[in-house]
Amino acid sequence: MAQAIVTLDERQDRIVTIVKGKYGLKNKSQAIGLIVDRFERALLEPELRPEYKEELLKIDKGKFKSFSSIDSLRKELANV
Repeated sequence: MAQAIVTLDERQDRIVTIVKGKYGLKNKSQAIGLIVDRFERALLEPELRPEYKEELLKIDKGKFKSFSSIDSLRKELANV
């Protein structure tokens, strides 16, 4: 487990304390860990969220047309 010395301003410290109290955590390290986990799920890996997976399945069930070459695709696009 990594350890770090973190400098927080008054507002940031207050937010960590609120998170600690709201979720009944034992210390601020657990609160910071929770904040990091939530940040990771929300921003760093959106393609793994269940909503994203459902959207991909909807797209996958759509109607598609196969092309044997780029030329056949270009001909199709020229007709549109």
